Amino acid sequence: MQIVNLKAHLSRSLLCASLAALALTCTPALAAGAYTPPSRARQLAIGYCGVCHGVNGNSKNPMFPRLAGQKAWYIEQQLKEFRNHTRRDPYAVSYMWGMANGLSNSTIDALAKYFSRQKPAGGTSHATAEVAEGNQIFHHGIPSQGVPACAACHGPDALGNANFPRLAGQHAQYIRKQLASFRSDMRDVAIMHAICTTLHVKQDRAVADYLASLSQPPLVTGVTVADNAGGAVVSMTHHHGR
Repeated sequence: MQIVNLKAHLSRSLLCASLAALALTCTPALAAGAYTPPSRARQLAIGYCGVCHGVNGNSKNPMFPRLAGQKAWYIEQQLKEFRNHTRRDPYAVSYMWGMANGLSNSTIDALAKYFSRQKPAGGTSHATAEVAEGNQIFHHGIPSQGVPACAACHGPDALGNANFPRLAGQHAQYIRKQLASFRSDMRDVAIMHAICTTLHVKQDRAVADYLASLSQPPLVTGVTVADNAGGAVVSMTHHHGR
């Protein structure tokens, strides 16, 4: 019964995405070179992207990533990879290649800015033991396996920066799927492939559960993380009360 329900769910999701993609390609304002004002980006985000990602970027379906609060540069980069067919993980091919096919650079820029400005939803609850293990891996890595601290790149609060995307509050299922895609090279990102090939599936789950549980920047005091670039150790002290 669960398999039947899953297949039906996938079929409905694919149908919705296909209809949205058709609507996008039939919209003259999305032609190459056309300027997309912020008000139009909001309409597109709600009317088309919202089918899967939620009208404000906080998707309910773990198949589709939360976009609210994500770095604008990262959303822009991924949309261009979808449009150029250079991101090749299964859901990218099934959903986003068609959705992004007719998007102009102006539209991509406007959509990225729209979603980056939306307020992220709260995190979701996960098993305490796995969250604790994921916290440890995220902030300290796994030296015995050569796994660096995720925080060294994504930041101590997993909020991302100018070079790495936000991970805080993302669906655990989506994170696990991306880690698997990095491991298999379906997503061609060398640094993530190297890291993921040394992680065990159980560790994938722990990190994903920890990240999904984050709703606001956590209280992190005296966290020590390894610097990926040169192996140096960097101590950070953060106090967040918001």
